[in-house]
Amino acid sequence: MSKMLLPTDVTVIKDNAFKLIANDWMLITAGNMESFNTMTANWGAFGELWHKKVCFCFVRPTRYTYEFMEREDVFTLSFFDETYRKALDYCGSHSGKDVDKMAETGLTPVANESGGIYFEEARIVLVCRTIYTHDISPAHFLDPKINEAYPKKDYHRMYVGEVIRCLMK
Repeated sequence: MSKMLLPTDVTVIKDNAFKLIANDWMLITAGNMESFNTMTANWGAFGELWHKKVCFCFVRPTRYTYEFMEREDVFTLSFFDETYRKALDYCGSHSGKDVDKMAETGLTPVANESGGIYFEEARIVLVCRTIYTHDISPAHFLDPKINEAYPKKDYHRMYVGEVIRCLMK
């Protein structure tokens, strides 16, 4: 049986943020137990903004998760150990419109008392309340190579979430 996720202070996370996001990946999840979606992401950041502990995540409007991020004010970022790589890969390469990601991956959704959905198998979960959004605009790209990330011109919306709860194993 896996260890339970326990509430902790976000400042005790010892992982390297660059590795955690870019290499380990995360699931961004929004919705409620009746209707939610999750997607794999490896773009994001953590830090301090407006005197709050925050995270930044990015979702393209073409992703199914986008409608849940827009509808709900709480979302979660779930981080896993390497044994869940196949599940993360699946959640990033299949749309929740077309498949039941939970049935296919075996991940167990859990409702947080703050309203977010996370996964029992995660080793770190950040429950976040959206406090700001901003649409990425190519007019502000100072490095023209950034355009290569957008062959379909489907620019991300950035979500700044205040970390309202941190759970760790």
